[in-house]
Amino acid sequence: MSIHLRKLPGFLLCLLLAFPAWYLGHLFPIIGAPVFAILLGMLLALVYHKRDSTKEGIAFTSKYILQLAVVLLGFGLNLAQVMTVGMQSLPIIIATISTSLLVAYGLQKWLQIDVNIATLVGVGSSICGGSAIAATAPVVKAKDDEIAKAISVVFLFNILAALLFPMLGQLLGLSNEGFAIFAGTAVNDTSSVTATATAWDAIHQSNTLDGATIVKLTRTLAIIPITLGLSLYRAKKEQESISKDSFSFRKSFPSFIFFFLVASLITTLITSMGMPTFFFRYLKDLSKFFIVMAMAAIGLNTHFGKLIKTGGHAILLGAICWVAITAVSLVMQQWLGIW
Repeated sequence: MSIHLRKLPGFLLCLLLAFPAWYLGHLFPIIGAPVFAILLGMLLALVYHKRDSTKEGIAFTSKYILQLAVVLLGFGLNLAQVMTVGMQSLPIIIATISTSLLVAYGLQKWLQIDVNIATLVGVGSSICGGSAIAATAPVVKAKDDEIAKAISVVFLFNILAALLFPMLGQLLGLSNEGFAIFAGTAVNDTSSVTATATAWDAIHQSNTLDGATIVKLTRTLAIIPITLGLSLYRAKKEQESISKDSFSFRKSFPSFIFFFLVASLITTLITSMGMPTFFFRYLKDLSKFFIVMAMAAIGLNTHFGKLIKTGGHAILLGAICWVAITAVSLVMQQWLGIW
């Protein structure tokens, strides 16, 4: 994954765009740095046409830096802690993820949406927003404009969730524990989960943020089975057109997901041994920054006008997934007696 000199100008361009996007993401966490990076990339693309010198570097960043970001994301996951604390929310997580994926699959043809976009919206809505889209995109071989469209849809409902969910939880009379699970299972992106839980804590003088974050991290683990399932399905479909006997599990297994799992296991092992883990925090931050860089590259390869003209059906799909996840999360809580 070394950067060839011809890739350097495009890589540096994405790096330069990532810095202001990172800063703006910290100022406005409800929106998030990846969305700002896509927007900055698309705005620059409107005036930056002669990109022969940066073409290779932009493509490298949108593909390989994105995969590296997913690997580093694993260093933020202590599997033992997540499974211990998040076990109570596991049935709700499974129900919400299944609901979103089934809705996306069922409505894809009816809404006449590209399969990749429907997949990315379904996965992004149900698992962990931009991180899940980042992990899934290479597996389904999504194009940059498809990734940008899915990220934009998820971003829209992140904002709505952060603004509306604290009021909805209050109207429904959710307990602090119930709202932590609700925010952790029904809000898409980690930054938006944080914003939503923080807003609730400010109103109720509580500490739901820690619980919501753990539930959200438990959801993140679903990246592993979902991406593996998608890669196996896609590989099987591709091989069927060639030879039924040529299917290979090893070839269909996405290597970056394997390293993501290894990173998670390393974090879990070192934490269980009582060794210092402060270094993992920097790797997790680096992962987030690399995602921002990759989103800047994707923005540079996305046509702003086309995104707006063709985004209506994707937004509708995102809205239906969002409403379905919200309803299932609340119904499951009441059924399990958590509410």
